[in-house]
Amino acid sequence: MKVLVCGGAGYIGSNMTSMLAKAGHKPVVFDNLSKGHKQAIKGFDFIEGDLADLDLLVKVLTEDKIEAVMHFAAFIEVGESVEKPLEFYRNNVCNTRTLLAAMEKTGVQKFVFSSSAAVYGMPKTVPITEDLQKEPINPYGETKWAVERMCHFQSLTGRLNYAALRYFNAAGAGANGTLGEDHKPESHLIPLVIAAAMEKREDVKIFGTDYPTPDGTCIRDYIHIEDLCSAHLLALEKLEDKSELVYNLGNGKGYSVREVIETVKKVSGKNFKVTEVARRPGDPPILTADASKAIKELGWKVKYPQIEKIVETAWQWHSKNPNGYGK
Repeated sequence: MKVLVCGGAGYIGSNMTSMLAKAGHKPVVFDNLSKGHKQAIKGFDFIEGDLADLDLLVKVLTEDKIEAVMHFAAFIEVGESVEKPLEFYRNNVCNTRTLLAAMEKTGVQKFVFSSSAAVYGMPKTVPITEDLQKEPINPYGETKWAVERMCHFQSLTGRLNYAALRYFNAAGAGANGTLGEDHKPESHLIPLVIAAAMEKREDVKIFGTDYPTPDGTCIRDYIHIEDLCSAHLLALEKLEDKSELVYNLGNGKGYSVREVIETVKKVSGKNFKVTEVARRPGDPPILTADASKAIKELGWKVKYPQIEKIVETAWQWHSKNPNGYGK
């Protein structure tokens, strides 16, 4: 299948592009490089462009004979979404609407959307199932939910077959440790802890040590990037005969902040300063996703359930790329 990977030069998108190619599909990367890295997609067809450009999208979908679209081009920083909500609505919602309009105009029907478990907000029960109430608590989560609703109503017209995949924390490095995580600024826990182990940060902060969890720190769901991409691939292939698919993704077990820190120390062989500070407002004690539906319906299997294996691949990539994809 000829697949347009929007945001394909980013962390998840570049890993998805690599996996599509290995599975026999033909990926075409579409990215404006505002967040992505051209070095991550060497050897693949690449178009530098913005999702706001309807004419360019129509041209690409037509001339490249695209059969399906995968979307990883959203802004993702929750804190930034609170500071700049209009930018998030423009990029995450308005630009996705333009992309769907281009697909409708050119008759491209298959769409895989990288959504987020942030659509659930502060869930009343964990692990989270797909039917739990959607109550996003920040603009980022709201934009993801808005796109899901837009896809739902478009699918009812018979002009869109879509899959929405919801998850918390993508982690690790894929393609034998060659495609890693390089965000600027970085806000994800595992690369932040690794930066401390590499002496690129003064310390790692633990926000709250008095939560009702075994070690008092928050527990979160981490999913290896290749496990995440394999679910997207399975969803893409299932769209042949389904108009609407919605799945949670997770590795079946959450890990605490302290467990992640200790794992990085073990894998790296490095010690570093850990500073305990007060809780951040709005941090639930435990956030994990129930992925049993994806396991049952897609036949999805997690290859990297253990945090140590996830951290090992991340450490491998950061060790070889101490400045990320830069010089």
